[in-house]
Amino acid sequence: MLLVTAVEAEADAVRGGLDGRVAVAAVGVGPAAAAAGTARLLALAEAGGRPYHGVICLGIGGGIAGRVEIGGVAIATRSVAADLGAETPDGFLSIDDLGFGSARVDADAGLVARLRAALPDAVAGTVLTVSTVTGTAASTEALVTRFPDAVAEGMEGYGVACAAAGLPFAEVRTISNLVGPRDRSAWRIPAALAALTGVGRTLGLA
Repeated sequence: MLLVTAVEAEADAVRGGLDGRVAVAAVGVGPAAAAAGTARLLALAEAGGRPYHGVICLGIGGGIAGRVEIGGVAIATRSVAADLGAETPDGFLSIDDLGFGSARVDADAGLVARLRAALPDAVAGTVLTVSTVTGTAASTEALVTRFPDAVAEGMEGYGVACAAAGLPFAEVRTISNLVGPRDRSAWRIPAALAALTGVGRTLGLA
């Protein structure tokens, strides 16, 4: 299993809970960098005769108020590129609406089941992938209206899911802040990184 994060601080947090048997790599911030970095690692492993058999995207993220708390854990049942599409006078159109493919990737049901069993206090639901972090009340309301089952927001899940290209995929987010008006003073990054270490420890025992 390949575990990927956006940045080294997240990767180090995950490694802190592991015994070294599982590969963890930081692949870049945002869906494009994460997709490219993940695809490269998968291709190198395949070429080396030791292919990975699944990918889990891990990292800190924003939680939807009332659905997951700061310091909590969200497990994606699907990863959705929430801002991939077109703006129109009548509202946002996803690439699904436009007929250009799908902005939604379902997480592997088996992996999700294992993660939910290992992390019984985690909240499961849609995790949104955005290229621009949500930072206003209006944009938050629009997202929650479009995705009523969303529990969290990150920046890499959909990209990693696309790079997985048919391999079992899952996404886990630990929550550093609530999605909404940008307020750095309310962020709890150390708590989210500590929760990420706990997730790593759980994965190491699985």
